[in-house]
Amino acid sequence: MFDFDKEINRRNNNSYKWNCSENELPMWVADMDFDTAPKIKEAIIKRANEGALGYSTTPDALYNSYINFWSRRHHVKFEKEWMIFSIGVVASISSIVRSMTKIGDNVLISSPVYNIFYNSIINNKRTILSSDLLYENGNYHLDFTDLENKMKDEKTTLMILCNPHNPIGKIWTKEELAKIGHLANKYHVLILSDEIHCDIIDPTFEYVPFLSVNDECANNSITTIAPSKCFNIAGLQSSMIVCKNDEVRKKVERGLNTDECAEGNVFSIDPLIKAFDESEDWLNELNTYLYENKKLFKEYVEKEIPLLHIVPSHATYLLWVDVSRITDNAKDLCAFIRKETGLWITSGEVYGSNGKSFFRINLATQRKNVIDGMHRLKQGIELYLKK
Repeated sequence: MFDFDKEINRRNNNSYKWNCSENELPMWVADMDFDTAPKIKEAIIKRANEGALGYSTTPDALYNSYINFWSRRHHVKFEKEWMIFSIGVVASISSIVRSMTKIGDNVLISSPVYNIFYNSIINNKRTILSSDLLYENGNYHLDFTDLENKMKDEKTTLMILCNPHNPIGKIWTKEELAKIGHLANKYHVLILSDEIHCDIIDPTFEYVPFLSVNDECANNSITTIAPSKCFNIAGLQSSMIVCKNDEVRKKVERGLNTDECAEGNVFSIDPLIKAFDESEDWLNELNTYLYENKKLFKEYVEKEIPLLHIVPSHATYLLWVDVSRITDNAKDLCAFIRKETGLWITSGEVYGSNGKSFFRINLATQRKNVIDGMHRLKQGIELYLKK
């Protein structure tokens, strides 16, 4: 039994998330406030106590820990030859955009989506092309007609897929992924599947790895995975790229080495092995705790702030909240709430122009903070409606 209610003081220690005023409650950027899994901490301390902190290799044990974890938990078998170590999923995405597309190519996304995708495309002088998710009856789904039309464009060479989807928390079904894979193969569009949130899943639900769907998907895709979200160790800078296609993988590996992002730091190996091999019980309890946080928040909002709508979500520790019955300017609303109550949440427009009537909130924190955040949100909404 792990204590996820244990308070961790993250102020004044260079925490990106908690770099805010004393009266503020940050529930924005996607990292967690929980005590790290004991086996991970033990591995970090053991490595530090060994003294010399020089360059590190990536041993077979690291690859095996990924392979065994995904086989055990997600029913998909990787081969070591398919795998490339990288310092992080974001670095991998940017490198892959550079190595697998040309300047001026279209890179396809499905907005609203993780904001760093936009940066990876624009900063590399590629063109963003969005097949926007359809929002109907309070939920999202793919517009496959539009998706096909966007893939038909001869300038579209890569699609960045978010699986599960951030910020909406949607788990794509095997049928949906197969359809994406078929269209991509038909129009020669490579799929880059960002699956970093795949292990933050509501109990009784399960995500489907894109490359596990069928041979068509496996042979025309690159997958990025990491323990950074589920074990909250992004600061250790470690991830893996999985690519079955030999020709594609060679180009990706060449790009990663050119970009100097294929070598880990001294703490990026042993703690990860301990995470995958010996911390799954911690992860299971974490998912139950997060599910209860989301359930508590949803029930409170439905009762106390009924003008808001929480988009159904079964993945991530994030919730995507529709504020359209209050305003079409969530940016203004979020700034107002932060100023008046200290609650720091993220305006939806950073995830795409079709997110202007939404905000994203991070519930990966102690329950007392979730309760505090709920009350601050209610207070902020009430004050906003009176102004």
